Amino acid sequence: MKKTFSFASSNKKPERQVDAIKYEIKKYIGRERRKTLPEGADYWDFDCKIGVSEDRAAAIHIAEINKAISRIFSENEEGFYLEILAKPGKRTRKPDGGKSEEE
Repeated sequence: MKKTFSFASSNKKPERQVDAIKYEIKKYIGRERRKTLPEGADYWDFDCKIGVSEDRAAAIHIAEINKAISRIFSENEEGFYLEILAKPGKRTRKPDGGKSEEE
């Protein structure tokens, strides 16, 4: 998803438009996660960028999208650019930190 969202709407207050945008993004992420994983992948990972414009978009973690939208809205911007790209991910084991199994 590469999309520019606007907070202005002819039939909604800006606060409700923000909620509608967050819901649309949540639905998109859910659809992407339900897709069949390729061979050797454990989960769907996402590369996300958000900013006032495409040129000024910064990379963020997927869990921070709603906070970033609220921050942009509170700064009285007219809209924002959001990019979410799904990619297959492979889980790696965390290091033990030097602990043995006997401890």
